[in-house]
Amino acid sequence: MVPLSWYLVLSAILFALGISAFLIKRNIITIFMSIELMLNAVNLSFVAFANHWHKLSGQVFVFFVMVVAAAEAAVGLAIIIAVFRARETLNVDRVNLLKL
Repeated sequence: MVPLSWYLVLSAILFALGISAFLIKRNIITIFMSIELMLNAVNLSFVAFANHWHKLSGQVFVFFVMVVAAAEAAVGLAIIIAVFRARETLNVDRVNLLKL
């Protein structure tokens, strides 16, 4: 049996990788993927705690987080495609929707 601390360390590593990619990368798609990585890291910790405490509430909460992440992915990708068509770049520094 794998101890709870290993799951939490893995979740912390994944979350730290997501934050570092979010802060370092300048591509909108990479930033979007790093947000999804952070959401999955939190989901891993929820499932680990739910399994450790033998509760179903953590897994139910993960289900709702996954539904919100799927909706965010659909809307986010649509916005990314619209920005790319309008500006012809996905670099965050070059995309400014307030300027023409």
